[in-house]
Amino acid sequence: MTTHVDRKLEELGLALPEAAAPVAAYVPVVEANGLLHISGQLPFKDGALMTGRLGEDRDLDFGADAAQRCALMLVAQIKKYLDGDLSRVARIVKLGVFVNSAGDFTDQPKVANGASELMQALFGDAGRHARSAVGVPTLPLGAAVEIDAIVQIR
Repeated sequence: MTTHVDRKLEELGLALPEAAAPVAAYVPVVEANGLLHISGQLPFKDGALMTGRLGEDRDLDFGADAAQRCALMLVAQIKKYLDGDLSRVARIVKLGVFVNSAGDFTDQPKVANGASELMQALFGDAGRHARSAVGVPTLPLGAAVEIDAIVQIR
C-alpha cells in the first residue's frame, strides 16, 4: 500500500530502512489505548551506526542528520507494526531525543530538529509534536543520537 508518507519519502529522496530488531530485553512497539509507544531508535546510514559525541568529535550537521535517520527508523517501526498502513497514523504526539554530547554542547534542540522537521514533512500537521531534547554523556553502542516516540493511531 502506497501512502502519502511513502510518496513524500520518495519526493525527498529518502527511503525507510528495515525496522531494526531489539538488541536487548524489550519490544520495538507497544500499543496502549490507541497510542504506539516506540522504543528508542538509533541512527543508521548506509547500513552503519552513526556514532560519536556532538561538540567533541561530531558537529551539528552530523547530529541533525543522525536525528533524521532515527526518525526514519521510527517510521519504519510504525509501518512494520501497522502492516504497512501509515495512513493509520493520526498524530505524532511526542519525540524524546537523546543526544550524545559534550558537557558544553547546548544545541540539542537544533539536533532534534532533524527528526522534528522530517515528521512534519511526512505527516503534515499531524507530524507537529511535543518534544524533549536532552544531552547525555553516552548512548548505547556509542550512537550519536537516540529517539523514542509516542504516536496516536486510528
